Amino acid sequence: MARIKGGMNAKKKHNRVLKLAKGYRGARSKQYRVAKQSVMRALTSSYAGRKERKRQFRQLWIARINAAARMNGLSYSKFMYGLKQAGVDMNRKMLAELAVNDAAGFTTLAELAKSNLK
Repeated sequence: MARIKGGMNAKKKHNRVLKLAKGYRGARSKQYRVAKQSVMRALTSSYAGRKERKRQFRQLWIARINAAARMNGLSYSKFMYGLKQAGVDMNRKMLAELAVNDAAGFTTLAELAKSNLK
């Protein structure tokens, strides 16, 4: 039986990593060993970044809702509690959108929240 060498598979693996490292500076985009380290780190960071982005958006929405609620004489926590007591089931993304683009609509929600506070 003939001997099969692994050169083609190794070349394919190297090219896959080097393609991912395209645009990196210096040896990071040219040499397999260095490129592999950079790509592994980049993929790890991008995974973590996708999780981080969700946290940052929620933080932004809460800041916007808080600012709009305070303009209507409520704190963020009182506003959210009042809405919960009123049975308004609206997520923070939509509330933040209302706060930015529809001040009148947000004011009606704030009044509703105020009236339902104990």
